[in-house]
Amino acid sequence: MRLNLSVQYATARDACPPREDVKRWVRAALDPDVIGRADVTVRFVDAEEGRALNLEYRGRDYATNVLSFPYQQGEHLAGDLVVCQPVLEREAAEQGKALADHAAHLIVHGTLHLQGWDHETSDQDADAMEDEERHILGGLGIADPYAADRSCSPAGG
Repeated sequence: MRLNLSVQYATARDACPPREDVKRWVRAALDPDVIGRADVTVRFVDAEEGRALNLEYRGRDYATNVLSFPYQQGEHLAGDLVVCQPVLEREAAEQGKALADHAAHLIVHGTLHLQGWDHETSDQDADAMEDEERHILGGLGIADPYAADRSCSPAGG
């Protein structure tokens, strides 16, 4: 599988995960049985941009943790992820998680959305998506993000 990844930092770069980590997390979440090529952009933003995008595209007037914008699915996947760094940091602190682990969770979650996974249609879909996230994150050596607190589900989409 060929991954063309662009990582953009529209907020303080030193607080954001490095490109190498982002690439590892995106690659881990891509289904190699389906995808031959993936063109993905991950953009780390401040709360103002995160809020504006969430309002424009989801009609929700707050900054959310991750937004997914799939453009093409199937063998050639193309899409963008937007991670709101201040929300990422706040949630990690509130949930008592390492910042890198929570960032990995959001990137994996968003990458699954790019591939068509959904957690808002039914409880069954949400359970399946959470199971897939656990499997992927476990392979990265990251603990189950849902084990301690059922309220930590990524809110974006």
